[in-house]
This record gives sequence, C-alpha cells and structure tokens, in this order.
Amino acid sequence: MVLTVDGLRMRYGETDVLHDVTFDARPGEVLALLGPNGAGKSTTIEILEGFRLRSAGRVEVLGVDPAAADERWRSRIGIVLQSWRDHGNWRVHELLQHLGTYYAPYSTPTTRRPWPTGELLDVVGLTAAAGQKIKTLSGGQRRRLDVAIGIVGRPDVLFLDEPTVGFDPEARYEFHDLVRRLADDLGTTILLTTHDLDEASKLAHRILVLAAGRIIASGSTAQLTRLIAGEDDVRWTVDGEPFRRSTTDSTALVRGLFSTYGDALGDLEVRRASLEDAYLTLVREHARERDQS
Repeated sequence: MVLTVDGLRMRYGETDVLHDVTFDARPGEVLALLGPNGAGKSTTIEILEGFRLRSAGRVEVLGVDPAAADERWRSRIGIVLQSWRDHGNWRVHELLQHLGTYYAPYSTPTTRRPWPTGELLDVVGLTAAAGQKIKTLSGGQRRRLDVAIGIVGRPDVLFLDEPTVGFDPEARYEFHDLVRRLADDLGTTILLTTHDLDEASKLAHRILVLAAGRIIASGSTAQLTRLIAGEDDVRWTVDGEPFRRSTTDSTALVRGLFSTYGDALGDLEVRRASLEDAYLTLVREHARERDQS
C-alpha cells in the first residue's frame, strides 16, 4: 500500500478531532476525502504530509512514517494547497525551472524526476504564459501554477486540497484529465479533498466520508449511492394524469411503462440517486445520531 492509516487519532487538549481513522490507498488510486467544515479533513492531510504530529495511531506514506521522514521522502510527495504562494516577480518558466533543481539530487533513470519545464507547462496549460511575471496571471492561471508547483517533482503521492477553486469549466475539464493521466499513466496515488461532489464522483476510484473526526462511509460513487440513496425516482403521465414511483430498477420499470401505455405515456423523467444524495444523507444521519447520544 502507498498510504496506510490505522487507528489515527488527533487530540487538542481535551478535544478529539480525529477518532480511530483507518484507510489505505494503492498505487495509482485516486481517493477523495469528503466532509463538512470541521470534519477533520485538513488535519488528516497535514498528518499524512508530515506537517502535523498525530496523537496516536499508525501512519505510513510510501512505507515511511511522515513524522520521521527525510528529504528523499519529501521529494516523492507533491502538495497543492488552497492558496497560492506569491512569487510575483518571477516569470512562470523561471520559477518552475528553479524549483525543479531541488528535485535533481533525487532523480533516477526510471522516474525521470523532475518534469522538463516545457513539458510541465504544456501539461498544466501555461505554455502561452511561460514568459509572464506571476503577478500578471489571472486567478485561474495562478491556480494552474499551483498545480504545476505541486507536481514539478513528478511525485509518487499527490495531495490536492480543493484543487480546482477558481477554474473555469474548460480549465476544470483539462485538470480532471490531468489527474486521470497522473494516476493511470504514471501510477501517482492522489488524495483529493473537495467540496465539489461532482468532481469527486468523476475523479475518485474510492470516496471516504469524514464527519466529526470519524470515517462514516467508504466506497465508490456507485457503492455509496446504492447503499444510502439506492432508489431512483421515476415520474410520468398517462393521458395527462401524473404518477410517481421510487424503484431500485428504473430500467425495468420504464420498459414496463412503455409496454403497458405505449403512446399514452408522457413526461417521463428518471432521476437517479446521486453522490450528493448519499453524502447529505450520511452526514445528516450521523449528526442526528450524535445529537441523540
């Protein structure tokens, strides 16, 4: 396993903010960590990145405890934070080329670290802005630069914290394609935190739902929606009269409707259970159980 987290606990004073958090991740897996504000997502990520010491539990990233990791280990980790660093007077290509030199001592023939600057600029869609000073970039371009900084060392593990904030739809689509290529072609393991449920659904092989410091569900989008919001909502009319039914097999129901009513069937609408339905149900049920306990 690339990531192993077993019984992770974090306490501030008398308050536990993480309770027995346990999960793992394989090479090339994209893992999404979802949860409301204050759920413990940032604390979990910071512990995995080696920026925060845990109170208890076992954590390994690339076979190493992040709390005792060295520079060689850090050269294999990429991080994209929510806010960008202000290097305003650097030109884009100069900054990336300079940062790449920090990874050179840890390069190997098989991993080809770091990315060549020109190739990296093309990957993140900043080729046209290569000669611009960073302070002249738009918000979306700065966010692309954040991503470039995070992957300049061609990391084995990449942490993405709300990576597409500020992206327009085209930039978001291109970034999603980049994430898939990093995972599928280079075998990069990616841990993603996002409030964009559609993004998580599109990118993640597996989703962890964190609430009040505990993982309350884990699985693929399909598994979570079947588990929590497993029924589709089907609506239709017959000769103008409205009907509605919930079902776990909307395909069979629709076939039966056409067979029964033929041309009299109208206004057919199938609303399939979504990740958003599952997520909201999970978080609300967990909050209700906490209030009752």
